[in-house]
Amino acid sequence: MKKEMSSFDVRSIVSEMASLEGAHIDKIFHWGAGNVLFRLNVQGDGKRELFFRDKKWLYLSPTRPETPETPTSFATFLRKYITNARIGKTTQAGFDRVTVTEVFKSDGEYRLIFEMFGGGNVLLVQDGKIVNCLTHKTFRDRATRPGEEYIMPKSRFDPVISSLDDFKGVFRTSQSDTVRTLATVVNLGGQYSEELCKRSGIDKSKPSPEVGDDDLAKMYSSLREIVDRVIKNGEPTVFRKDGEIVDVAPINLKIYEDTEPEKVQSMSLAIDALLKEMIVAEEEAYVDPEMEKLKKRIQKQTETVDEYKMESEDLKKRADAIYIEYQKVNDLLNVLGKKSKELTWEKLAEGARKIPYVMNIDPSKNIVTASVAGLKVTMDYTKNIDANASDIYQKSKDIYEKAKRAEDALRESMTELDKKQKGIDKAKALAAGKVQPTKQFWFERYKWFITSSGKLVIAGRDAHSNDNVVKKHLKEKDVFVHAEVHGAPSVILKEGTGATPEELREACVFALTQSKAWVAALTEGAAFWAYPDQVSKTPNPGEFVPRGAFIVRGKRNYEHHLKIELGIGEIMYQGTRKVMCGPVELFKDSERYMVLIPGRGKSGRKAGDIARDFKVPEEEISRILPPGDVEIVRRVWKEE
Repeated sequence: MKKEMSSFDVRSIVSEMASLEGAHIDKIFHWGAGNVLFRLNVQGDGKRELFFRDKKWLYLSPTRPETPETPTSFATFLRKYITNARIGKTTQAGFDRVTVTEVFKSDGEYRLIFEMFGGGNVLLVQDGKIVNCLTHKTFRDRATRPGEEYIMPKSRFDPVISSLDDFKGVFRTSQSDTVRTLATVVNLGGQYSEELCKRSGIDKSKPSPEVGDDDLAKMYSSLREIVDRVIKNGEPTVFRKDGEIVDVAPINLKIYEDTEPEKVQSMSLAIDALLKEMIVAEEEAYVDPEMEKLKKRIQKQTETVDEYKMESEDLKKRADAIYIEYQKVNDLLNVLGKKSKELTWEKLAEGARKIPYVMNIDPSKNIVTASVAGLKVTMDYTKNIDANASDIYQKSKDIYEKAKRAEDALRESMTELDKKQKGIDKAKALAAGKVQPTKQFWFERYKWFITSSGKLVIAGRDAHSNDNVVKKHLKEKDVFVHAEVHGAPSVILKEGTGATPEELREACVFALTQSKAWVAALTEGAAFWAYPDQVSKTPNPGEFVPRGAFIVRGKRNYEHHLKIELGIGEIMYQGTRKVMCGPVELFKDSERYMVLIPGRGKSGRKAGDIARDFKVPEEEISRILPPGDVEIVRRVWKEE
């Protein structure tokens, strides 16, 4: 998974930013280590979000990120200078990861510069001097500080405008192998260096001095092909493997032939999808060192408690065994006690070992180990049977007390862990500048709800996830559900073969409401369910099954007159609070829910309001709402 934008990515984003020309800057936000958001008013297109994320990703965000209520000094400064300013043309500086946007205001002209290298930066420049910048830094050949003259980073080789002779000339200056020469000297980066070798059929490990003119001509021809496609005929693509994003690019790349390429409408959407998966992966992979140390301590304490309890119980059983075979043990102790006063240690041991149930004897310590009631019991033969049993019982009690003290220490550690986890969760929520999300589950990559009897229902979001939901999750005991609407999602009712009629109808309602029937604002419709062995990707002769679609053969079990409405409300799932969107009947006993029907406005307009009511991130709501706009027709709300 890529960690930063390539120069070709930047060129593609610059092309998309052409749509911002003539827009006006509405508001500027800054938060975290290096997130800067420019909210723009675009004539005829409403508000757009230009997002500079983590000081290295620049794109038009398809969703509105959660922003802090209190502006930082940097955001306040920019608001003072360029609020309501008009956006002009945006260009890329040569073939570097630098963009320059013209900004016009009544008091003068500015340049808004985004640098996506060396730690990243945002700079506001007027008349060649830096008015302000996000990161203050001194380099060998320039300084990025307010009042300093802005010096563009030293230009590198530009493959976009290079001729064949230029390409040959710079390539010949390297002594490295082909792929490294293309990545560094020719300024293509690793991704496109590999692609260029793949397209031209040149061995990437071949030393550059050994590459002939004919091969250089082939590589240059492939380079022109890549450049022309990025600039004139871009096809922003997300590359997935096993459902996970491995890379994104402004064109389809041959180096990812073993992946599933998914075309998207813009490079911004591709970057947004990549970053969302990257954030989830980083959060899952991060391990707090103090938390890890605490967990190891808890594990050790748990093992100690278990060991003490087992040892205490074992000793109690041994003491009980003495009384189970009272006569045998009593005779043994009497004989050994008497003979120990008459015989030497050697003679005593020799005689004791002839007794069948004696396992071992140590005269130096006055102890004998014998098999008693199937257990190995060690006793002091200078004491009577009651004294030996009492000693063993006391040892059992002492160890049990140790177990209790160890349990107290374990509870303290668990309390400390819980407190620390809550602190980390709260810190994460505050750092993100948004409300704390609810616990995430694997099925939330799809549309979902939980039936009245606790079964899981999942549905595809698009053609790609429609394929995945069936190929990966449709099992023998499940049920396939589909609405009688073109382009409806594939829906699976898990363990559906044992579902009640109510649950089957609930799944059919969900399949219908998540389809284009909602967008069309219909009032009712039909859906059907079928068994897994009826669902196939294999078409009939002369037919074609598009991506995300399936053929259902045999009997279809229909549900008619399904009302197109949904409920959204709070539920408890596996001990945690979730906000769920599903059939209205599921929320009849809930204290907080809303009833939704298709709306007539723009998509996603209500998600923010609903999210605020349920106190969850807006994205969490937008991901579960049906396609298109929603209208709230009823609200059941018990105030806290």
